[in-house]
Amino acid sequence: MSEVVYEETATMIAAGELQSFVPFGREHCRNHPHAFNLQLRELQPASELWASDGAAGLVGSLQEVSLQEREREFWQLRKGCTGNEEEVEFEEELYAAGNVVVWSQGSRTQASSVCKAFTVDSPVQQALWCNFAVPNNKKQEDEVEHTVCIVQSSCINVHTVTGKDFISPLPFQVSNVWATSFGLLLERKNTTNDTQLTSPGEPLPTVFSMLHPLDEIAPVVCKPAGLFEGSRVQYLSDSTMKIVFTCCQPSIVVSYDTVQGIHSVWNLRKVTHDERSTVLPCPAESIGSPLGLMASGFLNSHLRNISRLDSPGGSGASGLGAGSCCAVGSGSPLHFSALHSHHSRIMASSPAIHSRVHSPSISNMAALSRAHSPGMAAPSFSGSSRFNTSLHSPLARGHPGFLPSLNSSVNETMLMPEMEPIIPDFCMEQLWSEAATAGCQREMSSQASKVFLTSDLCENHYLCFLVESHQQLRCVKFIESSGTSAQLIFPSVTTIPAKDAEPLQTIDAMLVLEACGSLVLYTGITRVSKVFVPGLLSAPFSLTNHRPYLSTPVENVSTPNNVGSMHLPRLDEDLMPSPVSELRGSVIKHHEASFLEEYTFQQSLPYIHALRDPVCNRVTLELSGGAMLRLSIPEVATSELVKKCLQAIRLILPKEAAMKVLVKWYNIYNAPGGPTAHAEWNMFVTCFMTLMGYSTESLTWTKNLHFEVPLSPVIAAKKARPSDGGSDEDWDYLMASHYHHQMGSQPVGSMVNSSVTSSTDTDSLSFSSSPSNASLKFDSSAPLFPHIAALFYVLHLLYQELQLDELQRARASSLVCLLHQLARDLRLEEYVDLYWRDYPSLISGLTEITFLDQALIDQMQRPSFLRPEPPCVFSWLSRCLRGDENAPFPYLPGICPRTRLLVLSYALYIIGDKNATSAEESKYLVKLSAGPKSRASETHFKRQSSVKVRFSSENLAEQLVVWLTSQGFTLKDLESVPFGVALPIREAIYQCREQPCSDWSEEVCLLIGRQDLSKQAHKMTLAKSKASVGSGLSLEPPTSTEADEEEDGMSDIIQEVTGLIWSQDLRVQEVRRLLQSSRPVRVSVVQLPEVSDHEYIEEKENKLLQLCQRTMALPVGRGLFTLFSYHPVPTEPLPVPKLNLTGRAPPRNTMVDLNSGNIDVPPNMTSWPSFHNGVAAGLKIAPASQVDSAWIAYNKPKSPELANEYAGFLMALGLNGHLTKLATLNIHDYLTKGHEMTSIGLLLGISSAKLGTMDMSVTRLLSIHIPALLPPTSTELDVPHNVQVAAVIGIGLVYQGTGHRHNAEVLLSEIGRPPGPEMEYCTDRESYSLAAGLALGMVCLGHGSNLIGMTDLNVPEQLYQYMVGGHRRAQAGANRERHKSPSYQIKEGDTINVDVTCPGATLALAMIYLKTNNRSIADWLKPPDTWFLLDFIKPEFLLLRTLARCIIMWDEILPNSEWVKSNIPQIMRGTFDSSEDINMETMTQAQDYITAGACMALGLRFAGSANSDAFDCLYEFAKTFMKFMTLAGTASQQTGYYNLQTSLSMILLAMSMVMAGTGDLKVLQFCRFLHKRMGTEMNYGFHMAHHMALGLLFLGGGRYTLSTSNSAIAALLCALYPHFPAHSTDNRYHLQALRHLVVLAAEPRLLVPVDVDSLKPCYSLLEVTYKETKWYSETTVDLMAPTMLPELHLLKRVKVKGPRYWELSLDLSQDTQHLKSILSRDGVLYVKLRAGQLPYKDDPQGWKSLMATTINTGVRAFKPEAISTFTSEPALLSFSELFCKSLEGIKHREETLLFFSAMLYECVMQECPEMLPTYISIEQVVGALRQGYPQQTFPLWQLRLVVELWDSRMQKSPTNCHNTLLSSEFLPVMKNSVDVSLDNWLKDNSAVLRSYLRGEVLSRDAQSVMLACFLVYRSIPCLRNTHTQLEGCSSVGDLLSRSSQLGIPLRDLLRLVPVLLCSASGAQTMPGFPLHAF
Repeated sequence: MSEVVYEETATMIAAGELQSFVPFGREHCRNHPHAFNLQLRELQPASELWASDGAAGLVGSLQEVSLQEREREFWQLRKGCTGNEEEVEFEEELYAAGNVVVWSQGSRTQASSVCKAFTVDSPVQQALWCNFAVPNNKKQEDEVEHTVCIVQSSCINVHTVTGKDFISPLPFQVSNVWATSFGLLLERKNTTNDTQLTSPGEPLPTVFSMLHPLDEIAPVVCKPAGLFEGSRVQYLSDSTMKIVFTCCQPSIVVSYDTVQGIHSVWNLRKVTHDERSTVLPCPAESIGSPLGLMASGFLNSHLRNISRLDSPGGSGASGLGAGSCCAVGSGSPLHFSALHSHHSRIMASSPAIHSRVHSPSISNMAALSRAHSPGMAAPSFSGSSRFNTSLHSPLARGHPGFLPSLNSSVNETMLMPEMEPIIPDFCMEQLWSEAATAGCQREMSSQASKVFLTSDLCENHYLCFLVESHQQLRCVKFIESSGTSAQLIFPSVTTIPAKDAEPLQTIDAMLVLEACGSLVLYTGITRVSKVFVPGLLSAPFSLTNHRPYLSTPVENVSTPNNVGSMHLPRLDEDLMPSPVSELRGSVIKHHEASFLEEYTFQQSLPYIHALRDPVCNRVTLELSGGAMLRLSIPEVATSELVKKCLQAIRLILPKEAAMKVLVKWYNIYNAPGGPTAHAEWNMFVTCFMTLMGYSTESLTWTKNLHFEVPLSPVIAAKKARPSDGGSDEDWDYLMASHYHHQMGSQPVGSMVNSSVTSSTDTDSLSFSSSPSNASLKFDSSAPLFPHIAALFYVLHLLYQELQLDELQRARASSLVCLLHQLARDLRLEEYVDLYWRDYPSLISGLTEITFLDQALIDQMQRPSFLRPEPPCVFSWLSRCLRGDENAPFPYLPGICPRTRLLVLSYALYIIGDKNATSAEESKYLVKLSAGPKSRASETHFKRQSSVKVRFSSENLAEQLVVWLTSQGFTLKDLESVPFGVALPIREAIYQCREQPCSDWSEEVCLLIGRQDLSKQAHKMTLAKSKASVGSGLSLEPPTSTEADEEEDGMSDIIQEVTGLIWSQDLRVQEVRRLLQSSRPVRVSVVQLPEVSDHEYIEEKENKLLQLCQRTMALPVGRGLFTLFSYHPVPTEPLPVPKLNLTGRAPPRNTMVDLNSGNIDVPPNMTSWPSFHNGVAAGLKIAPASQVDSAWIAYNKPKSPELANEYAGFLMALGLNGHLTKLATLNIHDYLTKGHEMTSIGLLLGISSAKLGTMDMSVTRLLSIHIPALLPPTSTELDVPHNVQVAAVIGIGLVYQGTGHRHNAEVLLSEIGRPPGPEMEYCTDRESYSLAAGLALGMVCLGHGSNLIGMTDLNVPEQLYQYMVGGHRRAQAGANRERHKSPSYQIKEGDTINVDVTCPGATLALAMIYLKTNNRSIADWLKPPDTWFLLDFIKPEFLLLRTLARCIIMWDEILPNSEWVKSNIPQIMRGTFDSSEDINMETMTQAQDYITAGACMALGLRFAGSANSDAFDCLYEFAKTFMKFMTLAGTASQQTGYYNLQTSLSMILLAMSMVMAGTGDLKVLQFCRFLHKRMGTEMNYGFHMAHHMALGLLFLGGGRYTLSTSNSAIAALLCALYPHFPAHSTDNRYHLQALRHLVVLAAEPRLLVPVDVDSLKPCYSLLEVTYKETKWYSETTVDLMAPTMLPELHLLKRVKVKGPRYWELSLDLSQDTQHLKSILSRDGVLYVKLRAGQLPYKDDPQGWKSLMATTINTGVRAFKPEAISTFTSEPALLSFSELFCKSLEGIKHREETLLFFSAMLYECVMQECPEMLPTYISIEQVVGALRQGYPQQTFPLWQLRLVVELWDSRMQKSPTNCHNTLLSSEFLPVMKNSVDVSLDNWLKDNSAVLRSYLRGEVLSRDAQSVMLACFLVYRSIPCLRNTHTQLEGCSSVGDLLSRSSQLGIPLRDLLRLVPVLLCSASGAQTMPGFPLHAF
């Protein structure tokens, strides 16, 4: 091996395996059903196609096509990027041929598969990947859209990964399209005549950009570099310039000038404001003549329309700068000085605000067509004659008629405002261009055929372009300047002879194909070696291929003599092995070869002809025969350790030296025949030491390296060989390995005595022994010899970094041998001591020194940063814990991230310096770097971290956790930090876990182990980014199998949740039974003997008709019960349960049907019920579902009888907000059908969806249906009355709360609209008037007296008049004409008909003054207080007045019966004189209605609050009314059954409003009782009321409840209007459809705790704190969730209480948005069960928890088997399974098992399972010490850190130690045990310690490990030099006074007293010294 090191010549490396390569797309296309035949079929009629010639034609064309296809195939490969973290290596291929593009991916190990295949209409010209940036309004940075762009001749198809497709038409022929970091660059094709046509002044732009497929194509401006003209910004219109390369990172473009033959590099960036204004037309002072104005406008529009003919318009427009854009005719006399007209419109659309308006720009086209007057010389713009062809029409050459026609037509044709210039988006700024070629004899270089970026091993970056004509590769070095990232500096150019080249990104190299056919590897411009490709002719024998110029004279190839003087010095500097000689050689070879080839023979073997498709370290070789091979070039290193060392070497050495080392290593490592898998590290050590001048052969330990490895061979990093089959040799290797000897010689636990067998000859640790053989000398001429010290130091820092990572520590042990050797040779005693302490058993054998004499030492560079005392990260952290002063710790940026992280964490958390992580980093860390190299990456790293962290709180633990997260530190990383170092971080995490902030990001929550919070945060981010479909939680309704269950439409209620809310009974099933309307009802009629069969059938059918009144009313309740409980599947129609109106008669279960004709059935009886059924089905759809216009239309039923259901379905979609997605076209379709129900559903639905938005399009839609809102002269439309009612309510909804004056005025007059002369407006006037009143109330909702600008309308007075009657006022406004003549049928006279207008007016007043507590208005609404007046008012109106009065005086409503009774006027409450003539009927009716009204108000006031007082009060009244009804006594006769039933229904509705969503049992019993009541008096309306009450009670399956916001109260008033329909077609007083508006008052307030581990809903205790109000002070109540929360505005905070679950607090005082979004997504609140606790379901009382079971009997009673019930942590479960169960074989381990169980118990109780490994580690350390066989000292370091943390915590607050993680009993016991072991050792071995302290040579025996342990644990510094100071110490006092100089902690110093005071007397003077006291 070692001979190779000096052989500079033997550089050939072996390439990896070869695979033959065929583009996958080609294979795929063979099987692809191409679109050819389809197209042909479209072109020809079928008859022709099958005629004989047609068929022949078909075949012929197919052949043609496939021929073309073979020619025009192309593909590109790139490295596949997966979104997730783990890097999976695969390649993506984009293949295009003919009309097909195939995008596939595959890897070496995995077969390729197609991602997407696209077939387009015309042949593909180009296919490429491109990323578009889409501006995101919410975030600052743009989102990136990954796309595939397919270029055809007329358009570009863009397909995004997310599935969007765009087609962007091209306004001109495109020669090439380039992907950049911003979007696409398009190069316009230059046609031949373009150049003749345009005068030099005004060429057209040639390069255009497209920011996004929907954006306009804009020209690119450029800023050439030049001294004379300054940098003038201009359009890029030079047709000689071709783009040859673009790159995203950095954003550059390489172009080639075809005339001068020069390549240039440009920086592509967004255009600045100034540049934009320079290019666009200048300010408008030169408009002078109309001609100027005309010309500029015309040209602008002209170019604009050229550049975007039929392309979708967007923002970004492009203008014409002076002298940079085309005139119409180039030779035209029109000069462009006058073109600078509209400056005013330049910024019409600033690029910052990208409006993506997708409308074609019609205006410009229109302007253009107007400009085509015959006299004008404008070319025509038909679609076919695009850009180029249109420019050379013969007219366009300065036609004489041009000017006058312009002048004359300027007035009418040109409309200035329509012309906007196209604003450029990008600017290309020139950075560099080649020097012009020197001398005339050199031919001009041709365009580069390949351009790429590459970098070398030392991070220099090069831009390389291959000039094929010269067979050379030009490499331009570039540096990104530190100031602004945009600037690149190009210092030097180097040329390399090459026929072809490709970069290899991952190994920082490039592969060059030389002219002679051999492959050479370069890194940057340094030649590394030739590449040996097995199976192909090797370099010297292969011959070059044919070239067209075989006899080219040698001079033309760039030989050294005419490289030009500027290149030569550079070559010598940049190239290590200077390539000049190579260059000459290769040229001559080339010449000879061609000579041979020409004259002698044709080559038969294949040779490499080109390279292509580099991905990572793989590249394709194209062979001469057309075959392709995929070759992979090996990596620089596979072992992590070697990689890290190389990184460190590269960081510290000057670049040249570093390059030498790396190239040398690469060649050795990859020499043909390659190393074995295990030997990589050994090879590296050998190579490295040889380069430093060691003779590795003569050093014993390096000599042995060839045979054995200090690592376990199993752990050693393997180079993955494809055939790892295994053989006998492998086993022998293991047996022979050093590891085997080490481990096998003794039982594990004792350490090897002679640890390294090779060197038994020397017994010393010190340097005094002379080298064992004199041949160990340095070779001072070795390249790295001067840098030994610097290299040693960086490797030492790397060693410290590896120590901080448990997974890397094994590697540290192999590094330590090398470091130890260097430290000995550099005479660095303290370093040697440190390594010995770390690995006593490894090091004690290595004693050889390589001799260094003084002269050599002087040659060495001693870097300033190398200090005599070694930096040790553990002692730094330890001093930090003790609170001592610390010097900043050195670290290597980028190589030691862990060091930096942990040092700063300690600085922040232990020292408590809040700025440690930001401003004062330098206090704690010092960076190392070689000289002044700036490291761009590092500054970026710092910047990013400081931006992210925002310290919200003062708490150090929180700061630490947030900062660690921002640095990308995760729990996985924490596990690999050694346990002692990690303890403070774990403690901080533990503290944060107890009281987390609810607003932390998901990553922070993951780090502190609160999965519940991170899951919630994850959901939040999901919801913010896109409306998520349902919650990710599986709260799915159960799929039931029985068919009958399926049909009732209620199977979607989530039973997991309802089962928790109502766990005791089956009330939900009961509700389903009551509300199902899809099964036949049971008709049981007993046939009396005297009844004939025929009469009996009639009797049964009459009974069925009665039952059907109930069945038809059920859907209204069912809609509320199943509200928002279903997510539809977009591919299936919504299942609508059918409304079943048949019956079954027992006992024979015969069918009873209403359609038999035996009895009269009202016509249209089922039309409204089926509407309600449709609504009920539609309301199941949750607002978060994905519903689109197509799906809505897809649900449209085929049969006309289902049209009513569909109408209801549309209304429901409006109520849950989905109707806004319905396309306007469809809406128009539905309305023109003229189907009354559909119109009602659609109008109400759209209005509800647009609630309060004042949406103009909806307003127009509604106005068509309301005659009053149309102009007076418009045609009378025949709109059905019910549709008018719906439209009026619609106006109210759309304008809700806006106080819109015009609408208010119209609605006010509509309340009292008189009937018209021709019977119009005569039927059902009441419902119209009511609707107008409700709508007016909604428009002015809650505005009260401050209605802006409506004082002249006198709204309240007018309403009062409508309410009490009086003279009708004259109609004002537009509708005067309509109402001239009175109705001929209805004689109302000129008074107001109060019966019609009163309800609307009353409710309008109530809504306008809602909650305003306006007493004067309320007094208008008092019931009359004399009998006389009472007789004049309908009792029903009293109900409305009372209700209105109470909700105006909102704050006075009290939940008790006294308040309800206080609404009854005084005269009814007293005793009555019998003498007075009192109508008892009037009185009882009035009383009952007033009571009902007050109860209704009470229900509204406490809606959804489940207030027990309100409920009790209402319940009492309901019972009273129930009594009245059952007594057939006087009361019910006086009141009348109907009135009592109405009042009872209203009270029942009030009750269910209060208890909405709670499913209260008492109310349910009430509803069930009334459900059973049948009879003639129980009509359709009452059933509707009762089942609405039932639906409200279980609103949304218990997930929704009612709100009391103004908007909700308005909706409830509309929906629960106290006059219910008498039969199913009755809409006289109130439109039935309005009943469903209840939904607008529903809001989700159910909080469902979901266990984050099992993802099942569970019980959890909530603590809800109310804000203070005037009725009660701030109070806190405990609720067991799942529960309904009170309205959020009443709450201060909601908190998940312990002890079962982790606490979690949602503070509502600042922001309720967080909680609202949780509630709206099914109310899922993730909670996490604490370990040791059981969920409430399994353990309601808490008696089975771990704490409770072990509290009396202590830990011994803890049964590890039972652990599974208390924790779901898999780690704990398997630990208890494997370590805590006693097996038969192991009896003596009882105590260990007990100990393990105790640890497990501790972890579970303290809820820190992550501490278990720490406990076990501590126990292992102590155990090893007890037995006296510690293996290494590392665990003692950790234990010491643990103890020091514990001490510092105890000193700060001895009492408050509950937040420390380690339990208080465990640590002192362990500490004591260590102390005892070490003291015992000290008793026996004080002499050893003493001689160590004096620096004497120690004999090598087993004690050295214990000695090292003692020194580490007692933190005794390297005291070699200090023993002199201790000489004089005679007393303890003396010692203590010197302790500060020694740097030993006091406690440890006292342990040393007997040793240090070594005089015999000293030892006896303190016999009673209590050692154990410390």
